[in-house]
Amino acid sequence: MIKIKIPNNNIEERKYIIKIIFKEFFELDYTLLYDAKHYEIVFKNQKKLIIEDTFFNKYPKNLEYLHLKNIPMNIENLDIFAQIFFMLTRWEEYVNKNRDTHNRFPATESLAYKQKFLDKPIVDEKLEVLKNKFLTLDPTLKFKSKKDNLILTHDIDNPYFWNNSKQLIKIVAGDLLKRHSFNLAINRIKEYYLVKKNKIKDPFDTFDWLMDQSECIGIKSRFYFMSGGITKFDNTYNINNPKILELIQKIKHRGHIIGIHPSYDAYANIIQFSKEKKLLEAVIGKEVTEGREHYLRFEVPTTWQIWEDNNMTIDSTCGYADREGYRCGTGNEFSVFNILTRQQLKLKERPLVFMDSRDFNCNGHYSRSQFDHHLFEYLQNPHSSITILFHNDIFKRDPYYIKEYQKVLHVWN
Repeated sequence: MIKIKIPNNNIEERKYIIKIIFKEFFELDYTLLYDAKHYEIVFKNQKKLIIEDTFFNKYPKNLEYLHLKNIPMNIENLDIFAQIFFMLTRWEEYVNKNRDTHNRFPATESLAYKQKFLDKPIVDEKLEVLKNKFLTLDPTLKFKSKKDNLILTHDIDNPYFWNNSKQLIKIVAGDLLKRHSFNLAINRIKEYYLVKKNKIKDPFDTFDWLMDQSECIGIKSRFYFMSGGITKFDNTYNINNPKILELIQKIKHRGHIIGIHPSYDAYANIIQFSKEKKLLEAVIGKEVTEGREHYLRFEVPTTWQIWEDNNMTIDSTCGYADREGYRCGTGNEFSVFNILTRQQLKLKERPLVFMDSRDFNCNGHYSRSQFDHHLFEYLQNPHSSITILFHNDIFKRDPYYIKEYQKVLHVWN
């Protein structure tokens, strides 16, 4: 068995990151010893690897490292354990209080963006380097067999386009008075009545198509439903609406996965989160164990602790709204850490790497061709799994995504 010696400070932080690396990522057994000056890894053959402690020894008091000034200028200035701890725990988001208009930590504030490694699964790459070092010292080591996964997720913000006649009147009025298009208004009216008479599908009703696409390559889609909310960003549908109940039963019957998409404020409100989770569970008739926060609102460690306290298994919120990439430095699942209580949680993070909804003419930072290229770089990365978000309504809003989605599945398959 491997023996690992660590310095006798910041013990909970060190224990966490060593457990993540050795147990979760490598599946190597080890014993932990204390009072070393640096990290010492002693293998069964007694060969030794010493990794200089370049971070935590500078801040020996518990939580002393949690200051804005301690974010490194360059991540390479940290030892590999501190680098991975930095990326997985997201402690930089706790000390850097800059937020966007939705109170989200922007990608552009992150060290990964500033140092131009947001597009790389830097944690997985560092682990590969560490693994190769281990093998040079002990070629008999057996590591966890790597299994790349494609996780297809769909946040259900707007399950249907046509809801009621008041909506029809409002849209048609806009067609006539703002867009000055009589033909568009007539086509809307025709579509509305054809949908209501079940002659055609609602334009946002892509659920059967999404499940068909997933089943063709042997993957389960994950549909994350909203079940409450108290702001203008919520409540585009009622979870108890007969059409929604019918949709949920169809998803369950086909064997796909239903999760929660908590409302706008639930990321920091445990009472609201709990209420919505219980309501969704009552509707689907089983426990809800995974999901993603609405608008990707997330606060470390508050949001993770709320999910933990509600017996959630997997959160998939940790992607950026303003940039795609590896917010946590990996696309692989990992157990999370509450940096304030200094405890590893049962909850796992499944980071969101890529999502739709880019406005290429305004807020988007890529052309369509660059977007396309970036996506397929992620899909073909040998080091990491990838979780992707495509909303059910995006295919109507921008038909470009129909081919894009099919290409994703073709490349992966």
